[in-house]
Amino acid sequence: MLDQPVDRPADLTEDTAPLTLLYRDAHIVVIDKPHNLLVHRSEIDRHETRFAIQLLRDQIGQRVWPAHRLDRGTSGVLLFGLTAEIAGKLGRQFEAGTVGKRYLAVVRGHPPLHGSIDHPLTRQRDDYAFQGEAMQQEAQAALTHFRRLAEIELPFCVDRYPSSRYALLELNPVTGRRHQIRRHLKHIAHPIIGDATYGKGRHNRFIAEQFECRRMLLACTELAFTHPETGQALKINAPVSGEFAALLAQFGWPAPARDQ
Repeated sequence: MLDQPVDRPADLTEDTAPLTLLYRDAHIVVIDKPHNLLVHRSEIDRHETRFAIQLLRDQIGQRVWPAHRLDRGTSGVLLFGLTAEIAGKLGRQFEAGTVGKRYLAVVRGHPPLHGSIDHPLTRQRDDYAFQGEAMQQEAQAALTHFRRLAEIELPFCVDRYPSSRYALLELNPVTGRRHQIRRHLKHIAHPIIGDATYGKGRHNRFIAEQFECRRMLLACTELAFTHPETGQALKINAPVSGEFAALLAQFGWPAPARDQ
């Protein structure tokens, strides 16, 4: 077992850079996934040749099975089973809603201090998993809790206002729908900065050019789950780093504590 993460920025800058292992034992392995890295092969990005599954398999010398997924642009805690059976047991914890998930995101505007987004989401096509029951088109219940940790108002006219507001949110998705956090934040008109699909292009470009931050500002910073073999309660953390951490520093926002 690894008790401490490797001291390396989470942003992947070299094809040969090793993945940061946050935890490993005989049954599971947890990594700090860099942003801009696919978890597995996708028809949407059919020309991509690098995937977390492949890189981790080559790095540790054995096959791995993802227990859940993170979007390509999302960084942070990613959990794998070292057998298909173990991954299945972990996956059922996600399906049952018993996994604690904590995300951080920088969004446009100043949302309320705290709240819940209870908004059903339609299924989105994913050739990797869009089969069987997953082919149904009906909207599914989706719930995300959020808390505002920090805010800033900058003297720049980016949109139709003379200044521009941004906020740092802690998010706890109860369900696990595809792009849930991104779609929920768009639904309440506070999209994530750097989100090319659901975000605001003007604000994405402003942050990229003014603060040299060109990634989607969403990261999974904590997973809490039950070990599928030992029954031990595990909590795995991955603080933001790289461009994400640099932006927080430029905004004068202290890095959020794990249990803040």
